[in-house]
Amino acid sequence: MQAAGGVSMAKTLLKIQRYFRRKPVRFFSLILLYLTAGSLVFLHAGFIGESGPGGRRRRDNAVASGNPNSLSDARGLGVIRRGFKDRSGRRYGPPWMKKTGEERQEAARRGGDYATNWNRALKGRNAKEVDDGRAKYIGCYIDDTKRRALRGASFYDYKKMTVFRCQDNCAERGYMYAGLEFGAECYCGHKIQAPNASESECNMDCKGEKSNLCGGANRLSIYRLELSQESARRYGSAIFKGCFRRPANVSLALPFSAVIQNMSVDKCVDMCTEKEKSLAVLSGDRCHCGYPSPLFSLHEPENEDVCVHRCQGEEFENCGNDEYFVVYQTQVQDKRCMDRHFLSVRAKHLVALASFPGAGNTWTRHLIELATGFYTGSYYFDGSLYNKGFKGERDNWRSGRTICIKTHESGRKEIEAYDSSILVIRNPYKALMAEFNRKYGGHIGFASQAHWRGKEWPEFVKNYAPWWASHTVDWLTYGKNVHVVHFEDLKKDLFSKLKEMVQFLGLKVSEDRLLCVEGQKEGNFKRSGLRKLEYDPYTPEMRANIDKQIIIVDAALRKRTMSGIPQEYMPR
Repeated sequence: MQAAGGVSMAKTLLKIQRYFRRKPVRFFSLILLYLTAGSLVFLHAGFIGESGPGGRRRRDNAVASGNPNSLSDARGLGVIRRGFKDRSGRRYGPPWMKKTGEERQEAARRGGDYATNWNRALKGRNAKEVDDGRAKYIGCYIDDTKRRALRGASFYDYKKMTVFRCQDNCAERGYMYAGLEFGAECYCGHKIQAPNASESECNMDCKGEKSNLCGGANRLSIYRLELSQESARRYGSAIFKGCFRRPANVSLALPFSAVIQNMSVDKCVDMCTEKEKSLAVLSGDRCHCGYPSPLFSLHEPENEDVCVHRCQGEEFENCGNDEYFVVYQTQVQDKRCMDRHFLSVRAKHLVALASFPGAGNTWTRHLIELATGFYTGSYYFDGSLYNKGFKGERDNWRSGRTICIKTHESGRKEIEAYDSSILVIRNPYKALMAEFNRKYGGHIGFASQAHWRGKEWPEFVKNYAPWWASHTVDWLTYGKNVHVVHFEDLKKDLFSKLKEMVQFLGLKVSEDRLLCVEGQKEGNFKRSGLRKLEYDPYTPEMRANIDKQIIIVDAALRKRTMSGIPQEYMPR
């Protein structure tokens, strides 16, 4: 029987061999399908093993055992999923919030990845959500292709234009008004330079949402944007800087000038842009171009009324006069502070740039890099920051090649690893909201209404508010040489506060470089001022808890003979 079975098997194999010899393409196709199926099964098993309870337990056990081989095996294909995460698996958060593998799995089951939740939340949003407290509809206006009603930036989308999209784009550029036309065109501006039209003439549906109107034929549906106070005032591509007294030596302070017939803001800005100067300065019919300097620092603005003098070429604009100049910042980049490099000699002392998450650490790093010309490092690794120009992000935090090191860590052991520190403190009410937005919307995104009104926000405040206080107290207690910077003070008086930080870092101060920083201060991680909450997210219980933390930090500052918490933080 066995011999007969062997003969039968041999005959079958011989037939298969002859079949594929006659048609080799089919043979290779079968092999390819087999390999593809095997690869898919392998990948599926890898991801399930990494994300499932068994995979997490294996990784947790590997970490606990300290076995590097088992750790690398446990990570497996998880590297693909993690992408650019914090270096060495570090996560910053309140010390009491360290989760077990099972807890992390449950959190993932309930909340999922924040980016996924954010995208899901955006799907159901419409323009009406941002009309309350964020943008106010003011009417239908006539538009002329030769003389636009709104003369700032513009863009078009003949498939997906929505009211919110237009508002958000104009808000991000600092404009006061957003207007929609033909259902697909968006115009931004600081002034409406056209008369009203009948509301019935703004009758075209938005291409991206049929429930809202987006103007009409040569008619604009215009909204006034409720921007945050710090949002820049713009005119077209230029940023309005204010009204300033004539400098003592105009030719030295502003080396290039020319008389322009029928002067307008556009003409002066265009001329200075062509000359590659960052400032366009109007004084009647004369346009001056230059850079901020100690001779013309823009630190002492005058009342704008003294600059009221209509431009000859544009009746709605002010062009200043011989004694008081109107100043705009052009799109030309001031390159005096843009060069950055690593330290040529490795630093022997480590300087921390410490802060609670959401307190403005990334922005402060940006300012320090521009002011000093040296890269800053980080205790973590964030690929999005590295791609935006923070090249020290990839260096080991102990490399000694960076001027200071970003950290959100707290605790005696972590703090005593540094020889000195700059501690950035921000109003906890602002810091908590900023970190919540980052956590659920990314560096410049926003948490969705579902997150704010759901259980995520109360749980976040409950856990993070005490950490805001304990983080600051730890650095004040264990830090060897601490220089405190209040975020709000840095925004109000950037020049002097940044100068103090540069001196603390032991570097020579360049005033020209600091003035350059003032013109480039925003960086790449600033949220739009448009999407602000229309209600106070803090309950009385939350405020009572946060106010207690503020008093704790105030006492800790005074204990080190420092000025206490800014008055605006204090409970009322």
